[in-house]
Amino acid sequence: MTVQRSRRRASATPEADTGRPEPRQPIIPLSDPGSLKGMDRSFAVLELLAAAPGRVVDVTRALDLPWATVHRTIVQLEKAQFLRRDPETSRYHIGPRLWHIGSAYLATHRVLTAATPYLARLADMEGIAIQVVERIGWQSVVIYSHQHVDEDITKAHYGYHFPLHCASKGHVLLANAAPSFIESYLARPLERLTAETVTDPQALRGILDSVRETGFSLTVGDVQLFAASMSAPIRDAGGQVVAALCFVFRKNILKEEGRQDLLQERLVHAAHSISLDLGWRHGR
Repeated sequence: MTVQRSRRRASATPEADTGRPEPRQPIIPLSDPGSLKGMDRSFAVLELLAAAPGRVVDVTRALDLPWATVHRTIVQLEKAQFLRRDPETSRYHIGPRLWHIGSAYLATHRVLTAATPYLARLADMEGIAIQVVERIGWQSVVIYSHQHVDEDITKAHYGYHFPLHCASKGHVLLANAAPSFIESYLARPLERLTAETVTDPQALRGILDSVRETGFSLTVGDVQLFAASMSAPIRDAGGQVVAALCFVFRKNILKEEGRQDLLQERLVHAAHSISLDLGWRHGR
């Protein structure tokens, strides 16, 4: 899909000009990279290079594996077109065959299918980036984004991902994860993206408790100082939170009289409607 820069900006595929930063860590936790074998090793290599393209030596260091083992794995993946090599830098990137396989994930995504009519009704909201986000490992990942803004909101496009303790979408997804996952996540070193990012585990536990109680999250300046976001959970027939609906906007919008309440009302209503279409029933 070709993305055109205009006042109305929609994105359902990654954009080449977004300036997407290299992630700071793999999306999926690798418990013991040095013990990886066979298919697990191939998956770890793909995960690492998806996070940040690199050379064989970079993968060797990151996974603590012998150079010959990593080289053999990468060559096999390149031959199968799961990876491609940049001849100028010798760095390996995700290849076309893996993209083809991955694109099928969104093409048949149950949440996106259910959300489509409700996202269309929200598309005319001025100054808002509308996102559908899901949890993959330690990250919240944007699987849909649409912007109707005069000035592009950076880091709000399809494909961006952030640690779960950052932004309202991460709080919604982390708050509704299994208690054991939450505790293991909070036991890790937590990255501070801005001075407003909450990284204290005890403070985060309080935030997550509030999100579970209210079914809503609002954060300001914790990913980008100029931006704010609000999110609500999307639930499936079993009541499990399978995604978050998120609005991202410039924080000065919150100063407009009545705007926050209106945004929250539309957000929560849309998230509930999507959940109902997925089979969720309140109180079940």
